[in-house]
Amino acid sequence: MVIMVEKLAILDAGAQYGKVIDRRVRELNVFSELLPMNSPVSSLKEYKAVIISGGPESVYDKNAPKHDPLIFGMNIPILGICYGMHLMSYAHEGVIRRKSVREDGQEVVRINNSSKLFHGLGLEEKVLLTHGDSVINPGKGFVVIANSPNRIIAAIENPAKRLYGVQFHPEVDLTVNGRKVLHNFLYNIAGFSGDYTLEDREAKAVGYIRGCVGDKEVLVLVSGGVDSSVCAALLNKALGPEKIHALHIDNGLMRLNESLKVKEALEKTGLKLRVVDASQDFYNSITTVKGNETKKLNEAVSPEEKRNIIGDAFMRVAERAVRELGLNPNNVYLAQGTLRPDLIESASTIASSKADVIKTHHNDTALVRELRKKGMVVEPLKDYHKDEVRVLGKSLGLPDELVWRQPFPGPGLGVRIICADKPYINDDFGMINQQLKDYYANDSISATLLPIQTVGVQGDGRSYSYLVGLSGEKDWDELFRMAKDIPKRIHKVNRIAYLFGEKITSPINNITITHITPDVIKQLQLADDIVNQALIKYGLLRKLSQVPIISFPLGFGIEGARSIAIRTFITNDFMTGVPAVPGSEEMPLEALDEMVGRILSEVNGISRVAYDLTSKPPGTTEWE
Repeated sequence: MVIMVEKLAILDAGAQYGKVIDRRVRELNVFSELLPMNSPVSSLKEYKAVIISGGPESVYDKNAPKHDPLIFGMNIPILGICYGMHLMSYAHEGVIRRKSVREDGQEVVRINNSSKLFHGLGLEEKVLLTHGDSVINPGKGFVVIANSPNRIIAAIENPAKRLYGVQFHPEVDLTVNGRKVLHNFLYNIAGFSGDYTLEDREAKAVGYIRGCVGDKEVLVLVSGGVDSSVCAALLNKALGPEKIHALHIDNGLMRLNESLKVKEALEKTGLKLRVVDASQDFYNSITTVKGNETKKLNEAVSPEEKRNIIGDAFMRVAERAVRELGLNPNNVYLAQGTLRPDLIESASTIASSKADVIKTHHNDTALVRELRKKGMVVEPLKDYHKDEVRVLGKSLGLPDELVWRQPFPGPGLGVRIICADKPYINDDFGMINQQLKDYYANDSISATLLPIQTVGVQGDGRSYSYLVGLSGEKDWDELFRMAKDIPKRIHKVNRIAYLFGEKITSPINNITITHITPDVIKQLQLADDIVNQALIKYGLLRKLSQVPIISFPLGFGIEGARSIAIRTFITNDFMTGVPAVPGSEEMPLEALDEMVGRILSEVNGISRVAYDLTSKPPGTTEWE
């Protein structure tokens, strides 16, 4: 007897959250497969329903993802998310336009809960909206079933054809009842029976490693973070220690005394770790990006250039280590603790055929992709998200101090130092500053455009744009309201931070020229260490998912000075998240005051401390 498995197709339109949809569906006991957006209808007939993901393009763009125009006549349930809703509306003679207000962040939408899609929900729901284009007319046969506070259409349906569209992202944590929405679609509309269960992940990962590596050896790059530590533990279980060469590369961009701490922690697990000091290699390293040779790392400014230099330098140092160990490069696999979000943000074709590059991760540079083509890279965690890796790490017996370590980027402090050799002031700088004054005139709080860039994710695409500093009264409710509103009104802004100290009343037009040099690294290491001491003292490590500390090149009138930003982040899926609110249990005022005070008094050359107020989206977790 042949057992037929009910299947859902997820058509990938380039969403940053495409794999999160897949994960959420499987958690609801429905088997799903991520497929190209242009999959022909003939190949979709074996699927019980379809979800069309979000994506960075407009339906009117020449680069819009191609699709089979017959898809909406298949007579099976289809849920369109963000771009998927736009496409559904457009295919039924609807109208989509870019409005003056974009929506990026968590909002409360009003819904019609008599719709099958919203069964069991309230009349108002918190959801994540992230889009530039908006549906103006839903199209023939469709009715509106939700609206955002800006009176923008947030959901549509054609129940007769079982077609549903949502402008928000039900797959992410910032949509509070998103799982219920997906459950309603899968069970109440599509009629899935829910007989799919997840395989034992540990056994599957071990089987993957053994099948991939065979009788060869493995070089695993271990940073000391949870991802690479779990990867190393899996390799140890699958292959045994005699076939594993664990290497920790100190790139000179680690936290204070980090390499020593990593070695001590991992050797307690029985893993023999070789530490290589390659700081000079990294500082002076160059690479080639799109056929052009980069500057040296200690001269580079562009975040993407820095990430590519650092990522390729890792590969070169690893290749040298292979030779020094007397290993045959053709007989050694490279193992990495690569996660699904890394691949999505890097726009790796492993994760998505259409996703926009948000940032190139060190484990997905051009050299790594070349090794993948040769079949020489082992990545047993590439279908996992951070919280899933932690669960796996506990099942493997790793200690809490490793499993619950806060994430630290592979490129290290190299992407937590905002480099610049001139102010970022375009023709629109004065106009945006005036808009901030017009929209946010406030006797107690001022909003000031700052002449540097940070990386964001807006409308499923990468942005590299302005930072706004708020200063004055510490009215956190008002500050967060402004931080949420500014990127909606002023699309060239993707991040907002509160600046401790006196209220800023004059434009900021100057920077402190900054590159990745030992003095700047040391400055950031000391500030980072102060914050991490406070996180431990106040018991915040388990309450905050991640706390990047950033050096940025603004002296605010003090010649040669820089400033430090504290970026708190609370998330489960690491694709979306919110900052901690000062005064909450996640960030007590006493802890924050201690961090700020100690940084200003103990770290030389620091002018101000900033507190990042930005959700993701529109701001990425890291500033670069």
